[in-house]
Amino acid sequence: MLTHVRAVAKKEFRQILRDRRTLGMLLFLPAFLLIMYGYALNFDVKHLALAVLDKEKSQRSREFYERFTRSEYFDLKYVLGTDADIDKLMGEGRIHVAIVVPPRFSSSLLRGEVTPLQVIVNGEQAHVAGTAIGYVNAFVQAYSAGAGIDVLVRAGMTGAAPPLDPHPRVWFNPELRSSRFLVPGLMAFILMITVVVSTAFSVVREKERGSIEQIMVSPLKPAELLLGKTIPYVVISLASSHLVLLLGNLLFGVPVKGSYWVLLAGMVFFLVGGLGIGLLISTVAHTQQVAFLIAVITTLLPTFILSGFVFPIRNMPPVIQAITLVIPARYFLVILRSVMLKGVGVNVFWSQMVFLAAFAVLILVLSSLRLRRTLRRGVA
Repeated sequence: MLTHVRAVAKKEFRQILRDRRTLGMLLFLPAFLLIMYGYALNFDVKHLALAVLDKEKSQRSREFYERFTRSEYFDLKYVLGTDADIDKLMGEGRIHVAIVVPPRFSSSLLRGEVTPLQVIVNGEQAHVAGTAIGYVNAFVQAYSAGAGIDVLVRAGMTGAAPPLDPHPRVWFNPELRSSRFLVPGLMAFILMITVVVSTAFSVVREKERGSIEQIMVSPLKPAELLLGKTIPYVVISLASSHLVLLLGNLLFGVPVKGSYWVLLAGMVFFLVGGLGIGLLISTVAHTQQVAFLIAVITTLLPTFILSGFVFPIRNMPPVIQAITLVIPARYFLVILRSVMLKGVGVNVFWSQMVFLAAFAVLILVLSSLRLRRTLRRGVA
């Protein structure tokens, strides 16, 4: 059996080396996609275009709205003269946020009165609008606390202080950088697509070239053929995965905080499962074009939408949450974020590891059964 597997693996290695498209897809496409999406996808909302309509035009009102420009979250683009200017700029999409300072802004603050402040936010992009509102609220509350202390000082209550003094701390991503959230998800997303698509051509290529008949009359068993075709892709995919890990650390500052060997085990289970999906598709499809379409449909959308990469699974309807239970990337993503970001041990995510291992075994068994049927019939 080892002789047969070694012969098939050697033949498959030679085939991959001759097929530069497949080799490039396996080795360098994941790294290229990580760089492209890692820089292109960014959930950090910064440099929002800000417009201000200052109806008081005092030193205090100017000091108030200039505070927004001292951070990287807002860029003051326009100081407006009328309300109609807001409608025009907002309609043209040239500003994200508009703040209207009322006429008696300073006097109301000095008397300690509630001062209404109109904030208009462009809601075309819901997540940007929600984040912008949070930023504005934070700036206004900080300014209100300072103004309140000024009022107390003027009243002679110098020992007074705000009733609350919060000191928030953010674990695992203290800088709130979206790259720390995106890079592990991109790894799972990119590896699943490239591995499945590349291996989906392995058996169907034999069908198109007519060499499937030679395999049928050879002493090879389906399991031997399956292992021989899987081993080269596992080796190359692991090399590609380590390149992605290296680039994630060097370019985006996302190191592996936990155990490398635990991460490697999860990576092997995930890659073998993806290879099994590709081989199963290869035994079902009749042409490489059909295999490519099936591979993209079964990996691209499910991995992107249903794995928790972008959209939280807890916010999905119960029926969709049940469907996500069969998506391997969902479990691999938990392992990646737990090891890379949190540095925790396998005792935290052992169930995800067990699922990936069970899925890899199951999909390889199904691929072997389907391959046996293919070899018996010549073309399935």
